[in-house]
Amino acid sequence: MRVIVLSIVLVCLLAPLTAARETESRASAKLPGKEKPLRLAFITACKDAAFYEPVKKGMRDAATKMSVTCDWLGTEHVDIPAQAALVRRAVADGYDGIALSIIDPKAFDAVVEEAIRKGVPVVAFNVDDNATPNARLSAVCQRFVEAGHALANRVAADIPQNAHILATLHDRGISALDERLRGMQEALKEKDVRWTVVVTGNDIAEGEKLIADALRKNPDIRVVFGTGQADTEAAGRVMEKLFADRGHWAAGFDLSPDILRLIKAGRIRCTVDQQPYIQGFYPVVQLTQYLRYGIRPSNIDAGATIVDQGSVDRVIELTKEKYR
Repeated sequence: MRVIVLSIVLVCLLAPLTAARETESRASAKLPGKEKPLRLAFITACKDAAFYEPVKKGMRDAATKMSVTCDWLGTEHVDIPAQAALVRRAVADGYDGIALSIIDPKAFDAVVEEAIRKGVPVVAFNVDDNATPNARLSAVCQRFVEAGHALANRVAADIPQNAHILATLHDRGISALDERLRGMQEALKEKDVRWTVVVTGNDIAEGEKLIADALRKNPDIRVVFGTGQADTEAAGRVMEKLFADRGHWAAGFDLSPDILRLIKAGRIRCTVDQQPYIQGFYPVVQLTQYLRYGIRPSNIDAGATIVDQGSVDRVIELTKEKYR
């Protein structure tokens, strides 16, 4: 009789646990994104730029870990209407989530809101719309004004009062570049710096010509500040080829094998790394967790790490592996 009673008690104790597991399993199966493999789209301007190689590696690594599919989409150059059209196309093509480089503070507001209204979550990567309201759920990118402050503060001691500085942008119409420049100008305001700004384009050889021409026309300029990868590399090459040992130097943003070589050689004083690998990795994690479990994405600052001659060797090795 004691055995029978004990058995009944065990059944009574275990039954609720089994039912709870079954209920939990059924609830999990009903969560968004659990019924089918997830497809995510990354959409950017200048999609083939060398800068994006670590971003794509981060995206692929996260896709493997999260068991999702990711596609890298975008425009060849800066073409905001075409990029916005790609967002609508991705929604129409059935992508479950979108990571979008929001290079303009207003132009993408409508398409982001449309996508979210249709049940397709959008997070920003690389560049965010932080100046105006936007329906995107989160952003994984650098804080650009603060990054401009970081670079200018790092080299401020070497900039004389009333200096004339050349600032470069590789494209017009990219808010991140404008914000970095604004950050540098704010940080050096007390120096009463006079600024000349040149748009170099993404072709580094053409950028070299434009920077060299600006320096020849303005012989009082000794410092060039880049705001992105292509123009920073172009500035360093000009220092190396035409202005070596003449008191000129450059500093800027982002990493490439040549930027790192020029830092090691002393032609570029330093550069700011925005850690592009995580800009590909975390949007995949955030969108997947949101679609599967309803975990809402949150903003992630990609940072403003200064790379100079003291740290460049380690970064060179990581760049070869496309982590930096």
